[in-house]
Amino acid sequence: MKIGYFLSSEEWGPGEQLEQARMAEAAGFEALWISDHYHPWNDEQGNSPFVWSVIGGLSQVTSRARVGTAVTCPTMRIHPAVMAQAAATSAVMLPGRFEFGVGSGEALNEHIFGDAWPSADVRLEMLEEAIEVIRLLWEGDTKDHEGRHYVVENARIYTLPDEPPPILVSGFGPKATRLAARAGDGYINVSPNAELLDLFRSSGGGDKPAHGAYKVCYGQDEAECRKMAHRLWPNDALPGELGMILPTPAHFEQAAELVTEEMIAEVIPCGPDLEPHRETIRQYAEAGYDEVYVQQVGPNQKEFFDLYEKEMLPEFR
Repeated sequence: MKIGYFLSSEEWGPGEQLEQARMAEAAGFEALWISDHYHPWNDEQGNSPFVWSVIGGLSQVTSRARVGTAVTCPTMRIHPAVMAQAAATSAVMLPGRFEFGVGSGEALNEHIFGDAWPSADVRLEMLEEAIEVIRLLWEGDTKDHEGRHYVVENARIYTLPDEPPPILVSGFGPKATRLAARAGDGYINVSPNAELLDLFRSSGGGDKPAHGAYKVCYGQDEAECRKMAHRLWPNDALPGELGMILPTPAHFEQAAELVTEEMIAEVIPCGPDLEPHRETIRQYAEAGYDEVYVQQVGPNQKEFFDLYEKEMLPEFR
């Protein structure tokens, strides 16, 4: 099982993210994920830098770790033709080390121009066409495309990597998972769901890589860690499709009033006990995932990286 670190664009500014990337690579993490948001989930998180600027910085402060977006929505906020250029440049700056994670997005980030938020089926249709546009432009030369959702006219990307980066597609339900198998070079989920991974593999995904993620709030005081996780990430315990359809951080804060510290402690391991960390990694491994990315909630970053370098990474490497 390969273990990477998840850089939170919602919780940290660009300088902090670059420092965490340095620490993660020095500690032995093999790869980095970075989230791509326009807004944080709530005002307590307090950040949301432009991910493509931060990725440029990551190319200068790391030398070995792979870097991937987890995930970019290439359908509404930014046209897929521009996303194709952004990802191509990132792949040039991170030769052989960049992966383009994509998904159908959340209203929180994608509704900012006043467009109606499409149904889930339409969002997936847009995502599949966007991937088609991106791959077309990565071929080089001048391209045109006229589809149901996007038009591209006389577009050429001049700065291209030697090989196009892999596109990994997130899928939290059967339709999205089948799309990932059909259109992606890999699969992303944020729970160790064996059934969906089996569907991905049986629907054409085969032995393509599957990646997962989990959060922890490590520290010596379990009660303080629980308060920290509850203050910063109550949205992790919201049920159903709320995460896809609520439009503002204020709406997430209203919904999160129903979330207790106990509920958050069930989904985010809090405190000094490492066994829940190990159990989560084992669940992903047993479900058949190839890589898992961990995010440390709150400011206790150095102690977290020291701990994983000495105890967790050698155990699972």
